[in-house]
Amino acid sequence: MEKAIFLFLLCCHLASPVTHSLWHVYTVTTGIPSLPTTVAVVVVDGIQTDHYDSVSNTASPSQDWMERMTELDPSYWKTQTDFWERQDHFGRINIDILRKRFNRTEGVHVFQVLHGCEYDEERNVSRGFNHHSYDGDDTLYLDMEQRRWISLQPPMDATQRKWNDNQGWMEFMEHRLLTECPLRLNRTLEIGRSVLLRIERPRVSLLQTSPSSPVTCHATGFYPDVANMFWTRDQVELHEHVEHGELLPNHDNTFQLSVSLDISALPPHDWSRYACVFRLSGLQENIVVGLDASKILTNYVEPPNIFVPVAALLAALVVLATAAIAFLVWKKRQAANLQHGTSEEVQQMAP
Repeated sequence: MEKAIFLFLLCCHLASPVTHSLWHVYTVTTGIPSLPTTVAVVVVDGIQTDHYDSVSNTASPSQDWMERMTELDPSYWKTQTDFWERQDHFGRINIDILRKRFNRTEGVHVFQVLHGCEYDEERNVSRGFNHHSYDGDDTLYLDMEQRRWISLQPPMDATQRKWNDNQGWMEFMEHRLLTECPLRLNRTLEIGRSVLLRIERPRVSLLQTSPSSPVTCHATGFYPDVANMFWTRDQVELHEHVEHGELLPNHDNTFQLSVSLDISALPPHDWSRYACVFRLSGLQENIVVGLDASKILTNYVEPPNIFVPVAALLAALVVLATAAIAFLVWKKRQAANLQHGTSEEVQQMAP
């Protein structure tokens, strides 16, 4: 479930180097007895801070330092619990409506909502967003600039018309996303400064599975998640023969990223012209690793030279064949001698 939530967030949000974000995500499911019907999380700058589910019915901190939130907002956890209880209630209603509208009444179904805000430090601007999905497909989103809900699936057209005609609902969303959300984001950044505003340099390595496979430049253990990675030739970014990997989370709240270079057409004497460059928001300098065979890590094992064993095997086969032929010749001679001797003995014994 956490992986699904992360992927949902990743596809809907791209951060800039000076942007902080707060996401509220809740997921309602049917047909999965082993999971709570509703699971909700709050994520700040890629780190989960709050958790709620329909079994505990209580919002709780996902990080130890989040317990200090009550120093800034004594009613924080009660407010969050009340909010998620309402979302749990309406989420169950909505998923029943969606099952009927999409004519999918049987089986497993998933309804997800992502809403929150981003704050641009450089321009001092906040932006709110609200996205809905059903069974993995985007269905509805809020265009804050146009102040309109946009339907992405025909079954959601009725909801689009209803919500766009409800001025009170739009005003509530604006207050929720552009006033309350930035306030909570700033408070979370304040109490979690040592974690959320830290900078961790990555370990950057060159990896290869075989001498003919692409060389992968891999960075792991970095924070924040605002990073870029690319290959260059003569200090100019390459776009051909390059494959970029996805930004992935590590278990320790850091991230990893990779980019591969196809070296099949690169002559070895040109390798010194190529380099991998990693950029991380907050680091003044780039991390540059030149394409050097001595720096490439691999678990590839050179296959054994089979020429000598094969030659030895062939020689042994020749010896065995010669011995076999000699044995057959000897055997034939023995058989002839035995036959000749037996005839003589019979003749001598005959009357």
